[in-house]
Amino acid sequence: MLAKRIIPCLDVRKGRVVKGKKFKDIVDVDQPEALGKFYSDNNADELVFYDITASNEGRKTSLEFVKRVADEINIPFSVGGGVSTLEDFNDILRKGADKVSVNSSAVKNPLLIKEASEKYGAQCVVLSIDAKKDKDGTWKVIINGGRKNTGLDAVEWAVKGVELGAGELVINSIDADGMKEGYDIDLLSQITQKVRVPVIASGGAGKMEHFYEVAEKADVDGILAASVFHYGEININDLKKYLKNKGIEVRI
Repeated sequence: MLAKRIIPCLDVRKGRVVKGKKFKDIVDVDQPEALGKFYSDNNADELVFYDITASNEGRKTSLEFVKRVADEINIPFSVGGGVSTLEDFNDILRKGADKVSVNSSAVKNPLLIKEASEKYGAQCVVLSIDAKKDKDGTWKVIINGGRKNTGLDAVEWAVKGVELGAGELVINSIDADGMKEGYDIDLLSQITQKVRVPVIASGGAGKMEHFYEVAEKADVDGILAASVFHYGEININDLKKYLKNKGIEVRI
C-alpha cells in the first residue's frame, strides 16, 4: 500500500499566504517561504501553492515567491493559478517547482493538459478541479476562483483530464471549503473509482477524524488542508501518528 500524503495548501494573494471560506472572507496568514519552510521542517509530504486571484484578474502566476520557496524547502511542491501556456509551465518549473497545477485554463483549453504532459511528463501536470454540487445531485466544475459555473460535470471532467495526460488530480469541494465539516466523500469516491492516477482530496478538514475518513472511505492518495495547519489546530506529526494507529499507511 502506498503511503497517504499529507499536503498543506497555501493560497497566495499579492505575495502573501491567505485563507478564506468558500473563496470568501479572505484573511492574511504569512509569507509563503516562511510557512513553506515550517511545513517542510515539520514532516509535510508535499506543498501546494495557489495564486488564487491570478485567473480572475487575467494575469500570470506571481513567480517571485516560487523561487523563494524552492530555496527554503526540501520537499516537492506544486504551483498553480493563472497558468495558461506551456511557457507558464516552463517558467514555474525552472523556478524550482516540481509540478504545475492547471484549473480554469484547462477547462478553456483542454489541449494544454495534453501538450504539457507530452513536453514535461504527466508527473508534472496536476489538474485541479473546484466542484460544487448542483440541484440535480451532480457536481459542476467552477472556475475563476469560484466565480464561474461552467456547467461541466466534475466527474466526467476528471476522467477526461486524465485521458488528456494529467498525472494527478486535486479535487476541491467548494461546498466544504473552509467549513471544517469533513471532505466530500461521495464526490471523491466517484472519481477515485474511475481514474488510475493519484487523487488528492481538498476542502473540509476540521479534525483528525476527517483525514482518516477520507483516506479510508474514498481511497484518495493524498489529503490536502489549509487552515487547520496554518492556525496550529492540527499538528502534522500528531496527525500522522493518529493515522498510523488507525491502520493508514503514512510516512512518519
